[in-house]
Amino acid sequence: MFERFTKDARAVVQDAVGHAEAAGARTVGAEHLLLALLDREGSRASFALAALGAGGQGESVRRALDEARRRAGLSRAEADALAGLGIDVTEIVSRVEEAHGAGAMTGDPEGGARRSRRVGFGRDAKEVLTGSLRAALARRDRHIGDEHLLLALTTRPGVPAEVLADHGVTHESLSRVLGGEGEARAG
Repeated sequence: MFERFTKDARAVVQDAVGHAEAAGARTVGAEHLLLALLDREGSRASFALAALGAGGQGESVRRALDEARRRAGLSRAEADALAGLGIDVTEIVSRVEEAHGAGAMTGDPEGGARRSRRVGFGRDAKEVLTGSLRAALARRDRHIGDEHLLLALTTRPGVPAEVLADHGVTHESLSRVLGGEGEARAG
């Protein structure tokens, strides 16, 4: 499948591996793909993000991803659902961090320490990569670009889609900007 990726899409995947390794994560997750997309300049995805007003909000997106990571990767919707059952995620995080230190619920038992082996792709990242292929096929594009990765992130439930939506980037708005609904195509 990677032979169909454009130079920009390949760079996003490589940069996502770098983000995961820098964070000491066991696997590359969907959030690492989003972080790598935020780093891009001059690509179709960066154009679309800018057109939707999210291009200059990279730090805000990063903070929202960090906060979700601190909640052990739970989305706000999941935390709200637990609250409806009487489970206060914020209180649990506070107590765990009190006992075990800040960031204890990030899922990295070594506290983000670098590992010597290369990280693999987690299920959520694999679903985004597969979703990017589906997005390209649906749009009748021959190659998978970074815009297809961004589209796939908006269709998969979870923290990245929630954070993007909070910043005005939904599948519908992105499709409009990229020309998926008869509008002028980006880039």
